[in-house]
Amino acid sequence: MLHHVSLGTADLDRARAFYDPVLSILGLTRTLDVADAVGYGAGITAFSLNRPADGKAPAAGNGIHVAFEVERRGDVDAFHAAALVHGGTSDGAPGLRPHYDAHYYAAFVRDPDGNKIEALTFAAA
Repeated sequence: MLHHVSLGTADLDRARAFYDPVLSILGLTRTLDVADAVGYGAGITAFSLNRPADGKAPAAGNGIHVAFEVERRGDVDAFHAAALVHGGTSDGAPGLRPHYDAHYYAAFVRDPDGNKIEALTFAAA
């Protein structure tokens, strides 16, 4: 069973400024805030940003992304918009991805460190 996912960040303050408003749209709040990490969840920490333990610069993995499932297409749209306002970049505007499923509606963004995150829903409207 998956407990949590952690991605690297070079700047925890910048990560907080991006993820606090973006993940709040998905119903996640800050559950962890320590010297080397900030985490988010709905009760327990399920997603966190950490300074790399080896002291080297963080790097966004090629092909790695984290997907958050939401209830409505409007939540996907709001996630994408908030990410762009708070320093992220679009890596796929909100829309249907029928090559995954006829109802797969998603948006992809890159956080300020280049990590790829997604919000998706299977809601029909």
